[in-house]
Amino acid sequence: MNSADRMLIGFDTALRTLFGRPQVTERANPAERVEEAEMDEAERDLAARLMRINHTGEVCAQALYQGQALTAKLPAIRDSMERAAKEENDHLAWCENRLDELDDRKSLLNPIWYAGSFLIGATAGLAGDRWSLGFVAETEHQVEAHLDDHLGRIPAQDRKSIAILEQMKEDEIHHATVALEAGGAVLPAVIKSAMKLTSKLMTRSVYYL
Repeated sequence: MNSADRMLIGFDTALRTLFGRPQVTERANPAERVEEAEMDEAERDLAARLMRINHTGEVCAQALYQGQALTAKLPAIRDSMERAAKEENDHLAWCENRLDELDDRKSLLNPIWYAGSFLIGATAGLAGDRWSLGFVAETEHQVEAHLDDHLGRIPAQDRKSIAILEQMKEDEIHHATVALEAGGAVLPAVIKSAMKLTSKLMTRSVYYL
């Protein structure tokens, strides 16, 4: 495929991510066979807000991977990014399905966060494959910590949401390991801090919007 083909595919992916149904892998939803638990209104509201944050996080992840795949220099790195993006699509679909079950909506800010994340991903790709892979690894490490926080906050009886978050955490750890083994560089502390600050801005805004 040439650059124009990849740009068209990227545009299609963006539309699917934000307004349609993402193309998922063969994996089943980990919450599919888990029974729905009784929760009061406050518990359901908290669970929905947390899952909305996780959904937007996956929107950002999809945009990051698409941006990096577009500017990656080595075909093997590009393929790795595209496979990771497909697995992140699973997370996106699972979170969206859970939001439907909780009678809640996706964030109104998703298009803004997608655009910003895509630009960040493309910039990381232009910096070189080692830095791009290092960015993936650090992103996944921060997402892992974020998921740990949510697992500690979500109502204990909401086993469906917990099953999704636990599988997401396992996948993020795997993506980080693959990125480092492929030659990812360790990012400077200032970049890590900037990433954490951006993540906090996203989570706080999406909690309400």
